Amino acid sequence: MSNFPAILTEEKIKESNVNFRNALFSLDKKFIDKDNLVHLTRIYSGTKQLDIRNKILRLLYDFEFPELEDFFNKAYRKERYLDMKIYALRGLSKFVSEKEIEKLLQKFDQTLSKRQETTPYNYQEYELLRGQNSLPYLVEKYNYNCFKETLKQVNEQYNAMPEAFKGHFTIDENGDFVSIRNPEESSKMMKDFFNNQ
Repeated sequence: MSNFPAILTEEKIKESNVNFRNALFSLDKKFIDKDNLVHLTRIYSGTKQLDIRNKILRLLYDFEFPELEDFFNKAYRKERYLDMKIYALRGLSKFVSEKEIEKLLQKFDQTLSKRQETTPYNYQEYELLRGQNSLPYLVEKYNYNCFKETLKQVNEQYNAMPEAFKGHFTIDENGDFVSIRNPEESSKMMKDFFNNQ
């Protein structure tokens, strides 16, 4: 398809190349098709850069090309961050049954509950999981109990955090970051919290 940036098809290009990054991060989904998605899956598989993998998952998770089933399956297993696992699962959900998703979420939910002990103020991850492109989207689209249960657990853990860690930002339906408080205010709230401990 025309308008798919040629620079993204070059196998030898460096990820740090400004033009490469600009092309990837400004890529419009409407220019992705069955023929050029191989370039995105190749870039994803070859990179250690989180922001690049995150962007590619979000570019591809609404497509139903059959070859993406394997891609999302591998991505779900590869990713360590829970929000990125959910993005991979959003893509995978088009291809697998509720039962298979339920199985994947059992382990996910265990990891999630450990987060509360290991990183009790992990508000960024909770906000990403509560984002409009994440678990709420999956609950609305599929209405599966396993998605509802996971979202319920996320909300419970989020609500259990001190107020200083809530309501700083949110994620819209496009997966874009939306600031609720300005950074200075956020930083002050958290500093005050730790100073009072």
